[in-house]
Order: sequence, then structure tokens, then C-alpha cells
Amino acid sequence: MLASTREQLRTVSTATIATALFKLGLRNQFIQGVQPLVKGRPTMVGEAFTLRYIPAREDLNPIAVFQDKKHPQRVAVETCPEGAVLVIDSRKDCRAASAGSILASRLMVRAAAGMVTDGGFRDAAEIAKLDFPAYHQRPSAPTNLTLHQAIDINVPIGCGDVAVFPGDVIVGDDEGVMVIPAHLADEIAEVAVKMTQYEDFVTEKVLEGRSIIGLYPLTDEVYKKEFEAWKPK
Repeated sequence: MLASTREQLRTVSTATIATALFKLGLRNQFIQGVQPLVKGRPTMVGEAFTLRYIPAREDLNPIAVFQDKKHPQRVAVETCPEGAVLVIDSRKDCRAASAGSILASRLMVRAAAGMVTDGGFRDAAEIAKLDFPAYHQRPSAPTNLTLHQAIDINVPIGCGDVAVFPGDVIVGDDEGVMVIPAHLADEIAEVAVKMTQYEDFVTEKVLEGRSIIGLYPLTDEVYKKEFEAWKPK
């Protein structure tokens, strides 16, 4: 992802991105059921680095597995690239945690851009205190080992009913998380910035008392000319 694309995506909402993707025929890119642990923070943007869980099998998933230096969960945290978002497929099951505050802290120190799970995080209050974006369904105290078995790193996964491929661009704000296919990121960023600019114009005019007819969506040539004169040069 270009640095300019990353910066553009920081300035637009997931709602605008959703509409831009819909115009290209992509309807299902919003991760369902997840929310930020803390609202009001800067927009999270990064390329997806994935971790996949399957249902735990007791004979293969005792607490002793953490003694293995190659355990996929630990390796994922230690190899997630700088500026990437760790996206965890927890099968939408938050009865056990996907990760906790220590792993989140390690990701933060390693300069990851954030983490997302369609399950839940333990130590949620501690994670919320970190300067690190994190998205989940709800807090979950039990260790992941009770229900989740880490099996794959950086492979295609499903997260909140959305297909996430390594390298896809993840954008998170107060409303949730969007997944932008990697090959569309530059185009979507440019379109979303232009859409945001026009929506700012519309908001200003609506607050002045203008009707939305012809203005939103833009169907009146008069408004098109007015917008061209209004927008920053």
C-alpha cells in the first residue's frame, strides 16, 4: 500500500468506503459484529496479517502448547509486520478470548497498526488503556485454548462473515471495520476522498437550509457548478 493511500484512508469513514466499494459491486466488506474497545481514536489503517483458529481439540490443545516456540498465535504476534493489522478468525465465537493485553502490548511495541477479531479479547480494560486500536465483539475472560486452536498464519480467513486475504487493506473507525481488496486500495482511497469532500459540501448546504433534492445525490447541474466553485483548490 502506498503511503499516500494510507494517509488518504485515514481521512475517510468506513461508511464512505462501504459506498465506494458498493459502486464497484462489492456488498459484503464490513466485518459484522465488531466494535472498537475505545471510540474517538484516529482511524486505523493497515494491511491484513491473518491468524486462523479452528475449534480446539483437547488432546492437541493443552496449556503446554505455549511451550512450543513455533505456536502459531505467538509466531503471529512476533512476525506481524510493522504497520499491519492482525486479523483473527475466531469463528465469531467469543466464549473464549482470541488474545489478551500482553499480546496486544507486544503488537503495539512492534508498531503494528491494530488488531481485529470476530471473537472477544480478555483483559479488555487493559487493552483499552493502550495507544493501540483493537476491535472485537465483547470481552471474554477464558483463555483461547479452551475453545480455539491456532492453526494457520497469514492465509485467507473469514472474519465476521467477510473474506480477508493477506495484504487486504483494513480500515477501522468508530462504526467498525472495512476490508478493501488489496488491488482496489488506491482507487477506493481516491474515490472516498472525493466523496467525503462532496459530502462536506452537502452537509454545509443542508445546514444552511437547502433541500436534498438534486443535491444529494448530485443530479442537478446547478449544484455541480456550485460544488466546483466551493471545493478547495
